[in-house]
Amino acid sequence: MDVNGKLTHATVLLVDDEPASRFAVESVLSRAGHRVLAVGSGGEALAELDVRLRKGNLPDVALIDVHLPDMSGFELCRLLKERPRMAGLPVVHVSALAVPPSDRCPALDAGDEAYLTVPAEPEEIEAAVRAAVRAARLRADDQALVKRLTLLSEMIVTIQAARSLQELVDVAADGTARLTNTPAAVFVLDRDDELYRGLPRDRTSVALPAPGADRAVARLLRRLSQGQSGVQITTVPAPLWPTGYFRPGVEHDARLALVLTQEGRAPVCLAAPTRGLRRVGPEAEALLAQLAQATALAAEPLLMYQVERHVALTLQRSFLPKPDQLPELPGVDAAVRYVPASQDAEIGGDFYAVLRAAGGGVLFAVGDVVGHSLEAATVMVEIRHALRAYCVDESDPSVLAERLDRMLRHYHPETTATMCLALVDPDTGRTLISNSGHIPPLIVRDSGTADYAKAAGPLLGVGLSHPPPTELFLEPTDRLLMITDGLIETRGTDISASMEHLRAAASGALPGLDALCDTLLDCFGVDRGDDIAMLALRLG
Repeated sequence: MDVNGKLTHATVLLVDDEPASRFAVESVLSRAGHRVLAVGSGGEALAELDVRLRKGNLPDVALIDVHLPDMSGFELCRLLKERPRMAGLPVVHVSALAVPPSDRCPALDAGDEAYLTVPAEPEEIEAAVRAAVRAARLRADDQALVKRLTLLSEMIVTIQAARSLQELVDVAADGTARLTNTPAAVFVLDRDDELYRGLPRDRTSVALPAPGADRAVARLLRRLSQGQSGVQITTVPAPLWPTGYFRPGVEHDARLALVLTQEGRAPVCLAAPTRGLRRVGPEAEALLAQLAQATALAAEPLLMYQVERHVALTLQRSFLPKPDQLPELPGVDAAVRYVPASQDAEIGGDFYAVLRAAGGGVLFAVGDVVGHSLEAATVMVEIRHALRAYCVDESDPSVLAERLDRMLRHYHPETTATMCLALVDPDTGRTLISNSGHIPPLIVRDSGTADYAKAAGPLLGVGLSHPPPTELFLEPTDRLLMITDGLIETRGTDISASMEHLRAAASGALPGLDALCDTLLDCFGVDRGDDIAMLALRLG
Protein backbone atom coordinates (compact mmCIF):
# COMPACT_ATOMS: atom_id res chain seq x y z
CA MET A 1 0.00 0.00 0.00
CA ASP A 2 1.21 3.55 -0.64
CA VAL A 3 0.60 6.53 1.66
CA ASN A 4 -2.81 7.09 0.09
CA GLY A 5 -3.96 3.55 0.81
CA LYS A 6 -3.80 2.44 -2.85
CA LEU A 7 -2.57 -1.01 -3.73
CA THR A 8 0.72 -0.88 -5.66
CA HIS A 9 2.45 -3.67 -7.54
CA ALA A 10 0.24 -6.46 -6.25
CA THR A 11 0.24 -9.92 -7.78
CA VAL A 12 -3.27 -11.02 -8.81
CA LEU A 13 -4.28 -14.57 -9.75
CA LEU A 14 -7.11 -14.27 -12.30
CA VAL A 15 -9.13 -17.47 -12.86
CA ASP A 16 -11.59 -17.14 -15.77
CA ASP A 17 -12.32 -19.51 -18.65
CA GLU A 18 -13.68 -16.74 -20.92
CA PRO A 19 -10.78 -15.23 -22.90
CA ALA A 20 -12.55 -11.95 -23.54
CA SER A 21 -13.50 -11.40 -19.91
CA ARG A 22 -10.03 -12.54 -18.77
CA PHE A 23 -8.39 -10.12 -21.19
CA ALA A 24 -10.57 -7.20 -20.07
CA VAL A 25 -9.91 -7.66 -16.35
CA GLU A 26 -6.21 -8.33 -16.97
CA SER A 27 -5.93 -5.09 -18.95
CA VAL A 28 -7.55 -3.04 -16.18
CA LEU A 29 -5.28 -4.45 -13.50
CA SER A 30 -2.11 -4.28 -15.61
CA ARG A 31 -2.72 -0.60 -16.40
CA ALA A 32 -3.02 0.01 -12.65
CA GLY A 33 0.47 -1.44 -12.16
CA HIS A 34 -0.43 -4.92 -10.93
CA ARG A 35 1.05 -8.18 -12.10
CA VAL A 36 -1.60 -10.61 -13.34
CA LEU A 37 -1.33 -14.39 -13.46
CA ALA A 38 -4.18 -15.52 -15.72
CA VAL A 39 -5.40 -19.13 -15.89
CA GLY A 40 -8.55 -20.70 -17.34
CA SER A 41 -9.64 -23.37 -14.85
CA GLY A 42 -9.64 -24.40 -11.21
CA GLY A 43 -7.10 -27.14 -11.83
CA GLU A 44 -4.69 -24.69 -13.49
CA ALA A 45 -5.15 -22.31 -10.56
CA LEU A 46 -4.28 -25.01 -7.99
CA ALA A 47 -1.22 -26.05 -9.99
CA GLU A 48 -0.01 -22.45 -10.25
CA LEU A 49 -0.51 -21.91 -6.52
CA ASP A 50 1.37 -25.11 -5.65
CA VAL A 51 4.37 -23.94 -7.68
CA ARG A 52 4.33 -20.52 -6.06
CA LEU A 53 3.87 -21.99 -2.61
CA ARG A 54 7.05 -24.01 -3.03
CA LYS A 55 8.86 -20.84 -4.05
CA GLY A 56 7.33 -18.91 -1.15
CA ASN A 57 5.65 -16.18 -3.24
CA LEU A 58 1.90 -16.65 -3.27
CA PRO A 59 -0.14 -13.96 -5.05
CA ASP A 60 -1.72 -11.16 -3.04
CA VAL A 61 -5.30 -11.87 -4.15
CA ALA A 62 -7.28 -14.28 -6.35
CA LEU A 63 -10.10 -13.16 -8.68
CA ILE A 64 -12.14 -16.28 -9.41
CA ASP A 65 -14.99 -16.60 -11.89
CA VAL A 66 -17.99 -18.33 -10.38
CA HIS A 67 -18.46 -20.55 -13.49
CA LEU A 68 -15.37 -22.61 -14.34
CA PRO A 69 -15.22 -25.62 -16.66
CA ASP A 70 -13.91 -28.13 -14.08
CA MET A 71 -15.38 -26.86 -10.81
CA SER A 72 -17.35 -23.92 -9.50
CA GLY A 73 -15.54 -20.86 -8.23
CA PHE A 74 -17.07 -21.54 -4.82
CA GLU A 75 -15.57 -25.02 -4.74
CA LEU A 76 -12.16 -23.68 -5.74
CA CYS A 77 -12.37 -21.10 -2.97
CA ARG A 78 -13.28 -23.78 -0.45
CA LEU A 79 -10.32 -25.92 -1.54
CA LEU A 80 -8.00 -22.96 -1.00
CA LYS A 81 -9.36 -22.20 2.44
CA GLU A 82 -8.96 -25.84 3.51
CA ARG A 83 -5.22 -25.67 2.85
CA PRO A 84 -3.53 -24.07 5.89
CA ARG A 85 -0.76 -22.39 3.90
CA MET A 86 -3.22 -20.97 1.35
CA ALA A 87 -6.08 -20.12 3.69
CA GLY A 88 -4.93 -16.51 4.04
CA LEU A 89 -5.14 -15.80 0.30
CA PRO A 90 -8.03 -13.32 -0.17
CA VAL A 91 -10.60 -14.31 -2.81
CA VAL A 92 -12.93 -12.09 -4.86
CA HIS A 93 -15.60 -13.97 -6.82
CA VAL A 94 -16.41 -12.66 -10.27
CA SER A 95 -19.59 -13.30 -12.29
CA ALA A 96 -20.76 -12.04 -15.66
CA LEU A 97 -24.37 -12.52 -14.57
CA ALA A 98 -26.30 -10.45 -12.08
CA VAL A 99 -27.38 -12.75 -9.28
CA PRO A 100 -29.73 -12.17 -6.36
CA PRO A 101 -28.28 -11.85 -2.84
CA SER A 102 -29.42 -15.38 -1.91
CA ASP A 103 -27.20 -16.81 -4.66
CA ARG A 104 -24.19 -15.02 -3.21
CA CYS A 105 -24.41 -16.92 0.06
CA PRO A 106 -22.30 -19.86 -1.24
CA ALA A 107 -19.51 -17.38 -1.96
CA LEU A 108 -19.61 -16.03 1.57
CA ASP A 109 -19.77 -19.53 3.00
CA ALA A 110 -16.74 -20.52 0.94
CA GLY A 111 -14.73 -17.67 2.50
CA ASP A 112 -14.57 -14.99 -0.20
CA GLU A 113 -13.83 -11.32 0.52
CA ALA A 114 -16.14 -9.75 -2.09
CA TYR A 115 -18.44 -10.48 -5.01
CA LEU A 116 -17.91 -8.55 -8.24
CA THR A 117 -20.25 -8.46 -11.24
CA VAL A 118 -18.60 -7.80 -14.58
CA PRO A 119 -18.46 -5.88 -16.74
CA ALA A 120 -17.63 -3.28 -14.15
CA GLU A 121 -15.92 0.07 -14.02
CA PRO A 122 -12.11 -0.14 -13.73
CA GLU A 123 -12.24 1.78 -10.45
CA GLU A 124 -14.67 -0.77 -9.02
CA ILE A 125 -12.46 -3.70 -10.01
CA GLU A 126 -9.38 -2.13 -8.51
CA ALA A 127 -11.28 -1.07 -5.38
CA ALA A 128 -12.53 -4.65 -4.85
CA VAL A 129 -8.96 -5.98 -5.19
CA ARG A 130 -7.60 -3.30 -2.87
CA ALA A 131 -10.24 -3.94 -0.21
CA ALA A 132 -9.67 -7.69 -0.28
CA VAL A 133 -5.91 -7.35 0.11
CA ARG A 134 -6.28 -4.74 2.85
CA ALA A 135 -8.63 -6.96 4.85
CA ALA A 136 -6.36 -9.98 4.44
CA ARG A 137 -3.31 -8.02 5.55
CA LEU A 138 -5.12 -6.69 8.59
CA ARG A 139 -6.11 -10.23 9.51
CA ALA A 140 -2.54 -11.41 8.99
CA ASP A 141 -1.22 -8.58 11.15
CA ASP A 142 -3.72 -9.41 13.89
CA GLN A 143 -2.82 -13.08 13.76
CA ALA A 144 0.88 -12.24 13.89
CA LEU A 145 0.30 -9.99 16.90
CA VAL A 146 -1.69 -12.69 18.71
CA LYS A 147 1.08 -15.16 17.92
CA ARG A 148 3.70 -12.78 19.30
CA LEU A 149 1.70 -12.07 22.44
CA THR A 150 1.27 -15.80 23.03
CA LEU A 151 4.98 -16.31 22.47
CA LEU A 152 5.75 -13.42 24.84
CA SER A 153 3.66 -15.05 27.56
CA GLU A 154 5.39 -18.39 27.03
CA MET A 155 8.83 -16.80 27.12
CA ILE A 156 8.07 -14.87 30.32
CA VAL A 157 7.13 -18.15 32.02
CA THR A 158 10.39 -19.72 30.78
CA ILE A 159 12.43 -16.71 31.89
CA GLN A 160 10.90 -16.76 35.35
CA ALA A 161 11.92 -20.42 35.72
CA ALA A 162 15.62 -19.71 35.03
CA ARG A 163 17.82 -20.95 37.87
CA SER A 164 20.96 -18.93 37.10
CA LEU A 165 21.95 -15.73 35.34
CA GLN A 166 23.55 -17.64 32.49
CA GLU A 167 20.43 -19.72 31.97
CA LEU A 168 18.38 -16.52 32.12
CA VAL A 169 20.30 -14.71 29.36
CA ASP A 170 20.29 -17.85 27.21
CA VAL A 171 16.51 -18.34 27.32
CA ALA A 172 15.91 -14.58 27.00
CA ALA A 173 18.09 -14.45 23.87
CA ASP A 174 16.19 -17.36 22.38
CA GLY A 175 12.89 -15.63 23.21
CA THR A 176 14.04 -12.32 21.75
CA ALA A 177 15.03 -13.98 18.48
CA ARG A 178 11.72 -15.82 18.24
CA LEU A 179 9.71 -12.75 19.19
CA THR A 180 11.36 -10.44 16.65
CA ASN A 181 12.24 -13.07 14.02
CA THR A 182 15.74 -11.56 13.93
CA PRO A 183 19.15 -12.42 15.37
CA ALA A 184 19.47 -11.31 19.00
CA ALA A 185 21.74 -11.05 22.02
CA VAL A 186 20.90 -10.52 25.70
CA PHE A 187 23.18 -9.15 28.43
CA VAL A 188 23.05 -8.77 32.20
CA LEU A 189 25.83 -6.78 33.88
CA ASP A 190 26.12 -7.49 37.61
CA ARG A 191 27.41 -5.10 40.25
CA ASP A 192 30.90 -6.56 39.97
CA ASP A 193 30.90 -5.70 36.25
CA GLU A 194 30.74 -9.34 35.23
CA LEU A 195 28.85 -9.57 31.95
CA TYR A 196 26.50 -12.49 31.29
CA ARG A 197 25.88 -12.91 27.57
CA GLY A 198 23.21 -15.04 25.92
CA LEU A 199 22.77 -15.91 22.25
CA PRO A 200 19.96 -17.90 20.59
CA ARG A 201 20.31 -21.68 20.61
CA ASP A 202 20.51 -21.88 16.82
CA ARG A 203 23.30 -19.28 16.67
CA THR A 204 26.44 -20.77 15.17
CA SER A 205 29.33 -21.18 17.59
CA VAL A 206 31.78 -20.27 14.84
CA ALA A 207 33.27 -16.76 14.75
CA LEU A 208 31.78 -15.50 17.98
CA PRO A 209 32.56 -11.90 18.96
CA ALA A 210 36.16 -11.24 19.99
CA PRO A 211 36.94 -11.32 23.73
CA GLY A 212 37.17 -7.53 23.81
CA ALA A 213 33.60 -7.24 22.51
CA ASP A 214 32.07 -8.17 25.84
CA ARG A 215 34.16 -5.55 27.64
CA ALA A 216 33.05 -2.93 25.11
CA VAL A 217 29.38 -3.86 25.67
CA ALA A 218 29.84 -3.73 29.46
CA ARG A 219 31.26 -0.20 29.25
CA LEU A 220 28.46 0.83 26.91
CA LEU A 221 25.75 -0.55 29.20
CA ARG A 222 27.20 1.24 32.22
CA ARG A 223 27.26 4.51 30.34
CA LEU A 224 23.76 4.18 28.87
CA SER A 225 22.21 3.12 32.19
CA GLN A 226 23.45 6.08 34.23
CA GLY A 227 20.47 7.94 35.63
CA GLN A 228 18.02 5.74 33.74
CA SER A 229 14.58 4.68 34.89
CA GLY A 230 12.10 2.49 33.09
CA VAL A 231 12.80 0.86 29.75
CA GLN A 232 15.05 2.78 27.38
CA ILE A 233 14.83 1.99 23.66
CA THR A 234 17.88 3.28 21.85
CA THR A 235 19.94 2.66 18.72
CA VAL A 236 23.69 2.12 18.83
CA PRO A 237 25.34 2.64 15.42
CA ALA A 238 27.57 -0.06 14.02
CA PRO A 239 30.89 1.71 14.73
CA LEU A 240 30.05 1.66 18.46
CA TRP A 241 28.44 -1.80 18.53
CA PRO A 242 30.93 -4.70 18.33
CA THR A 243 30.85 -6.86 15.24
CA GLY A 244 29.58 -10.41 15.32
CA TYR A 245 26.84 -10.53 17.95
CA PHE A 246 24.04 -10.90 15.43
CA ARG A 247 25.87 -12.58 12.55
CA PRO A 248 29.49 -13.72 12.47
CA GLY A 249 31.76 -11.03 11.10
CA VAL A 250 28.91 -8.67 10.11
CA GLU A 251 28.46 -5.11 11.38
CA HIS A 252 24.95 -4.01 12.43
CA ASP A 253 23.30 -1.04 13.99
CA ALA A 254 21.85 -2.39 17.23
CA ARG A 255 18.44 -1.57 18.67
CA LEU A 256 18.60 -1.96 22.45
CA ALA A 257 15.90 -2.38 25.06
CA LEU A 258 17.72 -1.41 28.26
CA VAL A 259 16.25 -1.61 31.77
CA LEU A 260 17.64 -1.66 35.31
CA THR A 261 16.67 -4.08 38.06
CA GLN A 262 14.99 -2.37 41.00
CA GLU A 263 17.29 -3.58 43.78
CA GLY A 264 20.49 -4.75 42.13
CA ARG A 265 20.58 -1.77 39.76
CA ALA A 266 22.17 -4.07 37.21
CA PRO A 267 21.64 -3.21 33.53
CA VAL A 268 19.64 -5.76 31.54
CA CYS A 269 19.82 -5.38 27.77
CA LEU A 270 17.97 -7.07 24.90
CA ALA A 271 19.58 -6.33 21.54
CA ALA A 272 18.52 -6.96 17.93
CA PRO A 273 19.65 -5.54 14.57
CA THR A 274 17.80 -2.33 13.73
CA ARG A 275 17.14 -3.30 10.13
CA GLY A 276 15.54 -6.59 11.15
CA LEU A 277 13.22 -4.89 13.63
CA ARG A 278 12.02 -2.43 10.98
CA ARG A 279 10.94 -5.34 8.80
CA VAL A 280 8.94 -6.87 11.65
CA GLY A 281 7.00 -3.72 12.48
CA PRO A 282 6.65 -1.15 15.26
CA GLU A 283 4.76 -3.46 17.63
CA ALA A 284 7.89 -5.63 17.90
CA GLU A 285 9.65 -2.91 19.90
CA ALA A 286 6.77 -2.70 22.37
CA LEU A 287 6.91 -6.44 22.92
CA LEU A 288 10.70 -6.26 23.18
CA ALA A 289 10.32 -3.69 25.97
CA GLN A 290 7.92 -5.99 27.85
CA LEU A 291 10.33 -8.90 27.47
CA ALA A 292 13.16 -6.71 28.78
CA GLN A 293 11.12 -5.82 31.88
CA ALA A 294 10.32 -9.49 32.50
CA THR A 295 14.00 -10.36 32.15
CA ALA A 296 14.98 -7.66 34.62
CA LEU A 297 12.41 -8.88 37.15
CA ALA A 298 13.72 -12.42 36.80
CA ALA A 299 17.33 -11.26 37.07
CA GLU A 300 16.82 -9.44 40.35
CA PRO A 301 16.42 -12.45 42.69
CA LEU A 302 19.20 -14.27 40.82
CA LEU A 303 21.53 -11.34 41.40
CA MET A 304 20.57 -11.20 45.07
CA TYR A 305 21.13 -14.93 45.37
CA GLN A 306 24.50 -14.53 43.67
CA VAL A 307 25.57 -12.09 46.40
CA GLU A 308 24.21 -14.38 49.12
CA ARG A 309 25.98 -17.36 47.60
CA HIS A 310 29.28 -15.49 47.48
CA VAL A 311 28.96 -14.55 51.15
CA ALA A 312 28.02 -18.11 52.12
CA LEU A 313 30.86 -19.66 50.13
CA THR A 314 33.35 -17.24 51.64
CA LEU A 315 32.03 -17.98 55.12
CA GLN A 316 32.00 -21.72 54.56
CA ARG A 317 35.47 -21.96 53.06
CA SER A 318 37.07 -19.58 55.53
CA PHE A 319 36.17 -21.89 58.42
CA LEU A 320 37.17 -25.15 56.76
CA PRO A 321 40.84 -25.98 57.29
CA LYS A 322 42.89 -26.41 54.15
CA PRO A 323 44.43 -29.86 53.59
CA ASP A 324 47.87 -28.47 54.46
CA GLN A 325 46.50 -26.80 57.60
CA LEU A 326 45.37 -29.93 59.44
CA PRO A 327 46.76 -30.19 62.96
CA GLU A 328 49.74 -32.41 63.73
CA LEU A 329 48.32 -35.86 64.44
CA PRO A 330 50.98 -38.24 65.85
CA GLY A 331 50.08 -41.78 64.90
CA VAL A 332 47.35 -40.86 62.40
CA ASP A 333 47.51 -39.86 58.72
CA ALA A 334 44.59 -37.94 57.24
CA ALA A 335 43.52 -36.58 53.86
CA VAL A 336 40.60 -34.24 53.19
CA ARG A 337 38.82 -33.02 50.11
CA TYR A 338 36.25 -30.27 49.78
CA VAL A 339 34.63 -29.70 46.38
CA PRO A 340 32.01 -26.94 46.12
CA ALA A 341 29.01 -27.55 43.88
CA SER A 342 28.77 -26.04 40.42
CA GLN A 343 28.24 -22.31 40.14
CA ASP A 344 24.55 -22.86 39.39
CA ALA A 345 23.90 -24.97 42.50
CA GLU A 346 22.80 -23.64 45.84
CA ILE A 347 25.20 -23.29 48.75
CA GLY A 348 25.14 -26.09 51.28
CA GLY A 349 26.19 -26.62 54.88
CA ASP A 350 28.78 -29.38 54.37
CA PHE A 351 31.75 -29.41 56.73
CA TYR A 352 34.54 -31.51 58.17
CA ALA A 353 36.74 -31.18 61.25
CA VAL A 354 39.87 -32.85 62.68
CA LEU A 355 40.36 -32.11 66.39
CA ARG A 356 42.46 -33.29 69.30
CA ALA A 357 40.03 -34.57 71.91
CA ALA A 358 40.28 -34.90 75.68
CA GLY A 359 42.24 -37.99 76.73
CA GLY A 360 44.65 -37.99 73.80
CA GLY A 361 42.38 -39.29 71.04
CA VAL A 362 41.72 -37.65 67.67
CA LEU A 363 38.16 -36.66 66.75
CA PHE A 364 37.15 -36.76 63.10
CA ALA A 365 33.84 -35.20 62.04
CA VAL A 366 31.94 -34.88 58.77
CA GLY A 367 28.50 -33.30 58.62
CA ASP A 368 25.88 -31.47 56.62
CA VAL A 369 23.38 -28.87 57.81
CA VAL A 370 20.03 -29.58 56.15
CA GLY A 371 19.12 -26.84 53.68
CA HIS A 372 20.84 -24.68 51.09
CA SER A 373 21.23 -21.07 52.13
CA LEU A 374 23.38 -18.53 53.90
CA GLU A 375 21.70 -19.64 57.12
CA ALA A 376 22.83 -23.25 56.55
CA ALA A 377 26.42 -22.09 56.12
CA THR A 378 26.14 -19.97 59.27
CA VAL A 379 24.79 -22.86 61.34
CA MET A 380 27.60 -25.03 59.97
CA VAL A 381 30.12 -22.60 61.41
CA GLU A 382 28.36 -22.63 64.79
CA ILE A 383 28.38 -26.43 64.92
CA ARG A 384 32.10 -26.59 64.16
CA HIS A 385 32.90 -24.03 66.86
CA ALA A 386 30.65 -25.76 69.38
CA LEU A 387 32.30 -29.09 68.62
CA ARG A 388 35.76 -27.57 69.12
CA ALA A 389 34.68 -26.22 72.49
CA TYR A 390 32.93 -29.39 73.68
CA CYS A 391 35.80 -31.75 72.85
CA VAL A 392 38.21 -29.82 75.10
CA ASP A 393 36.86 -31.74 78.10
CA GLU A 394 34.75 -34.47 76.48
CA SER A 395 35.71 -37.15 73.96
CA ASP A 396 32.76 -39.56 73.89
CA PRO A 397 31.18 -39.08 70.41
CA SER A 398 27.65 -39.85 71.66
CA VAL A 399 27.90 -37.27 74.44
CA LEU A 400 29.19 -34.72 71.92
CA ALA A 401 26.27 -35.52 69.64
CA GLU A 402 23.80 -35.01 72.50
CA ARG A 403 25.30 -31.62 73.29
CA LEU A 404 25.22 -30.51 69.68
CA ASP A 405 21.59 -31.64 69.48
CA ARG A 406 20.68 -29.47 72.47
CA MET A 407 22.59 -26.52 71.03
CA LEU A 408 20.69 -26.74 67.74
CA ARG A 409 17.30 -27.05 69.43
CA HIS A 410 18.07 -24.08 71.66
CA TYR A 411 19.45 -21.64 69.09
CA HIS A 412 18.07 -23.00 65.80
CA PRO A 413 14.89 -24.95 66.55
CA GLU A 414 13.91 -25.13 62.87
CA THR A 415 17.26 -26.53 61.71
CA THR A 416 18.53 -30.09 61.60
CA ALA A 417 21.87 -31.55 60.61
CA THR A 418 23.48 -34.89 59.90
CA MET A 419 26.91 -35.69 61.30
CA CYS A 420 29.25 -38.60 61.84
CA LEU A 421 31.85 -38.47 64.64
CA ALA A 422 34.75 -40.91 64.92
CA LEU A 423 37.10 -40.88 67.92
CA VAL A 424 40.34 -42.71 67.09
CA ASP A 425 43.01 -43.85 69.54
CA PRO A 426 46.25 -43.78 67.50
CA ASP A 427 48.01 -46.23 69.82
CA THR A 428 45.45 -49.05 69.81
CA GLY A 429 43.29 -48.36 66.75
CA ARG A 430 40.20 -48.35 69.00
CA THR A 431 37.56 -46.28 67.25
CA LEU A 432 34.24 -45.04 68.65
CA ILE A 433 31.66 -43.90 66.10
CA SER A 434 28.49 -41.89 66.69
CA ASN A 435 26.35 -41.42 63.60
CA SER A 436 23.54 -38.85 63.53
CA GLY A 437 21.52 -39.55 60.41
CA HIS A 438 24.64 -39.50 58.24
CA ILE A 439 26.19 -41.95 55.77
CA PRO A 440 28.20 -44.31 58.00
CA PRO A 441 31.99 -44.52 57.65
CA LEU A 442 33.42 -46.99 55.16
CA ILE A 443 36.34 -49.15 56.27
CA VAL A 444 38.52 -50.02 53.27
CA ARG A 445 41.00 -52.85 53.73
CA ASP A 446 44.13 -53.59 51.74
CA SER A 447 42.71 -57.04 51.01
CA GLY A 448 40.40 -55.39 48.47
CA THR A 449 37.24 -55.42 50.59
CA ALA A 450 35.23 -52.56 52.09
CA ASP A 451 32.35 -52.47 54.56
CA TYR A 452 30.26 -49.76 56.20
CA ALA A 453 30.47 -49.43 59.98
CA LYS A 454 27.23 -50.45 61.67
CA ALA A 455 26.53 -47.08 63.26
CA ALA A 456 23.21 -45.25 63.14
CA GLY A 457 21.34 -42.63 65.12
CA PRO A 458 18.84 -39.75 64.85
CA LEU A 459 19.44 -36.39 63.20
CA LEU A 460 20.84 -33.55 65.24
CA GLY A 461 18.17 -31.07 66.24
CA VAL A 462 15.19 -33.44 66.66
CA GLY A 463 15.60 -34.08 70.40
CA LEU A 464 15.92 -37.88 70.27
CA SER A 465 18.44 -39.70 72.46
CA HIS A 466 21.60 -40.97 70.79
CA PRO A 467 22.69 -44.59 71.24
CA PRO A 468 26.09 -45.51 72.69
CA PRO A 469 28.92 -45.27 70.15
CA THR A 470 29.80 -48.18 67.91
CA GLU A 471 33.19 -49.63 68.79
CA LEU A 472 35.62 -51.13 66.30
CA PHE A 473 39.39 -51.52 65.91
CA LEU A 474 41.32 -50.29 62.91
CA GLU A 475 44.29 -52.22 61.62
CA PRO A 476 47.34 -50.21 60.51
CA THR A 477 46.49 -51.02 56.89
CA ASP A 478 42.81 -50.05 57.15
CA ARG A 479 41.53 -46.80 55.71
CA LEU A 480 38.44 -45.18 57.22
CA LEU A 481 36.45 -42.97 54.82
CA MET A 482 33.83 -40.39 55.84
CA ILE A 483 31.86 -38.40 53.21
CA THR A 484 28.85 -36.13 52.82
CA ASP A 485 26.02 -37.30 50.59
CA GLY A 486 26.88 -34.74 47.90
CA LEU A 487 29.45 -37.22 46.58
CA ILE A 488 26.96 -39.97 45.72
CA GLU A 489 23.39 -38.69 46.05
CA THR A 490 21.61 -38.61 42.69
CA ARG A 491 18.00 -37.62 42.15
CA GLY A 492 15.90 -40.65 41.27
CA THR A 493 18.46 -43.16 42.59
CA ASP A 494 18.02 -44.90 45.92
CA ILE A 495 20.79 -43.87 48.34
CA SER A 496 21.46 -47.50 49.26
CA ALA A 497 22.28 -48.26 45.62
CA SER A 498 24.63 -45.27 45.49
CA MET A 499 26.31 -46.41 48.71
CA GLU A 500 26.89 -49.85 47.19
CA HIS A 501 28.47 -48.25 44.12
CA LEU A 502 30.75 -46.25 46.43
CA ARG A 503 31.74 -49.37 48.35
CA ALA A 504 32.65 -51.20 45.14
CA ALA A 505 34.70 -48.27 43.82
CA ALA A 506 36.55 -47.87 47.13
CA SER A 507 37.39 -51.59 47.19
CA GLY A 508 39.24 -51.23 43.90
CA ALA A 509 41.10 -48.02 44.73
CA LEU A 510 44.90 -47.96 44.79
CA PRO A 511 46.64 -47.96 48.20
CA GLY A 512 46.99 -44.65 50.01
CA LEU A 513 44.63 -41.98 51.30
CA ASP A 514 45.10 -39.56 48.42
CA ALA A 515 44.59 -42.32 45.87
CA LEU A 516 41.35 -43.33 47.60
CA CYS A 517 39.98 -39.79 47.65
CA ASP A 518 41.00 -38.99 44.08
CA THR A 519 39.58 -42.27 42.74
CA LEU A 520 36.20 -41.60 44.31
CA LEU A 521 36.10 -37.99 43.13
CA ASP A 522 36.90 -39.14 39.60
CA CYS A 523 34.12 -41.74 39.78
CA PHE A 524 31.39 -39.71 41.50
CA GLY A 525 32.38 -36.07 41.89
CA VAL A 526 31.87 -34.71 38.37
CA ASP A 527 29.15 -32.07 37.85
CA ARG A 528 27.54 -32.68 41.21
CA GLY A 529 24.64 -30.55 42.35
CA ASP A 530 25.78 -30.38 45.99
CA ASP A 531 28.97 -29.68 47.89
CA ILE A 532 31.26 -32.63 48.67
CA ALA A 533 33.21 -33.07 51.89
CA MET A 534 35.47 -36.11 52.24
CA LEU A 535 37.80 -37.22 55.02
CA ALA A 536 40.01 -40.33 54.93
CA LEU A 537 42.35 -41.57 57.69
CA ARG A 538 44.51 -44.47 58.74
CA LEU A 539 46.90 -45.24 61.55
CA GLY A 540 50.35 -43.87 60.83
